[in-house]
Amino acid sequence: MTRRIERHRLHGSTPGTAREVIARRYGAAGARPKAYVQAALHADETPALLTAHHLARLLDEAEGRGEVSGEIVLVPYANPIGLSQFVWGRHLGRDEISGGGNFNRNWPDIPALLGACLDGKLSDEPEANVSVIRAAMNAALAAETPRDELHSLRLILARLAADADLVFDLHCDDEALMHLFLIPAHWPEGQDIAADLGCEAVLLAADSGGASFDETFSTPWTYLAEKYPDHPIPAACLAGTVELRGQSDVEDTLAEADAAALFRVLQRRGMIAGDPGPAPEPRCDATRLDACEVLRAPASGVAAYAVDLGAQVREGDIVAWIVDPAAEDPANARLAVRAGTDGLILSRRDRRYVLPGMTLAKIVGTQTLPERLGGTLLEN
Repeated sequence: MTRRIERHRLHGSTPGTAREVIARRYGAAGARPKAYVQAALHADETPALLTAHHLARLLDEAEGRGEVSGEIVLVPYANPIGLSQFVWGRHLGRDEISGGGNFNRNWPDIPALLGACLDGKLSDEPEANVSVIRAAMNAALAAETPRDELHSLRLILARLAADADLVFDLHCDDEALMHLFLIPAHWPEGQDIAADLGCEAVLLAADSGGASFDETFSTPWTYLAEKYPDHPIPAACLAGTVELRGQSDVEDTLAEADAAALFRVLQRRGMIAGDPGPAPEPRCDATRLDACEVLRAPASGVAAYAVDLGAQVREGDIVAWIVDPAAEDPANARLAVRAGTDGLILSRRDRRYVLPGMTLAKIVGTQTLPERLGGTLLEN
């Protein structure tokens, strides 16, 4: 068995404390293809942690049988900083509470780090170009010096993932159906992934605007292909954010099934030997991220939903009521919130008391929404 356990200590922790990232490596170092899977970059998104636990067991068993034919790196928790952030008993793992912002934003700009170092080094051979670019990415990230603990975490994870063929960042939403984020260059290539996972939606954006973890490794390839049009550069890293339903969907049965689905994807992609069986029929086609409506609360109050997850709504349908519990006249205490597009109710807010502007629901439509152009992130 060639599994290796690595411990990467974060730089810049406060005196008397030390945090580390654990990476489980399977297969021979440098083997191809390579997959990188991490859980709970948003540290309070617990379904990913349980799924990673079950995936580790499956990978241990496959390694013991000699079936790991590529290289697989599994990070069972991607965010030791966020794992520690409990305030008055509530876990706050989405943002770095000392001021660093959203843990899944502002990841390293790899093309900027590369600069002009690829000039004169590319050829007419796509695979040779991939090797040259990966080596340059690794060198550029290795040369970076961490500024603080959060930057240290980002560099550790980026260095583990940068040269992978396949990257999965496991997340979840508040209350949600299974869904997947990809760049358009990887569709329909990623259709088998969505089918194995049982995704009810696949959302595509070439650049969602926030420098998220997955796009840190997928978009450099499309950028470099445009920068060097005389040299063939494939989109060599299929990186996606997997949304494992909602925060309360933490059950062994679900996590075991999700881990098994990820394992089958690794088999189909050549990282693990064995027959994954026939690919299931996809449950959805992909849609543009800017066709997904973020329905927001127009006022403060209690959100009372009028539709369930998975419902199909039409423009103008009532999705939720905002109820003012202090209204003098209860008959006038309910403000209707209506769908602005036709589509699928993909997610809902789990905490039902809301302030103006807070996200209530996300509706996956098919028509581009003008208000979503130029800023496609689906913030809560």
